[in-house]
Amino acid sequence: MDLTAASWRKSSYSNQDGGACLEVSDDLAAAVPVRDSKVADGPVLVFRAPGWASFVSAVRNGQLKD
Repeated sequence: MDLTAASWRKSSYSNQDGGACLEVSDDLAAAVPVRDSKVADGPVLVFRAPGWASFVSAVRNGQLKD
């Protein structure tokens, strides 16, 4: 998957002090690429859009514990 032209946004849940910085790209309809913002040229995890939506919903609803 070529993500060289992907536009990335930092998650609102990321730490603004430089730690735990997660970036996602909304450029694809069926998949959501995720990367560490501190390593922009590093590995990217790609999730199917429905699975990512379920994960985000669970985070927002406080269903995940530390």
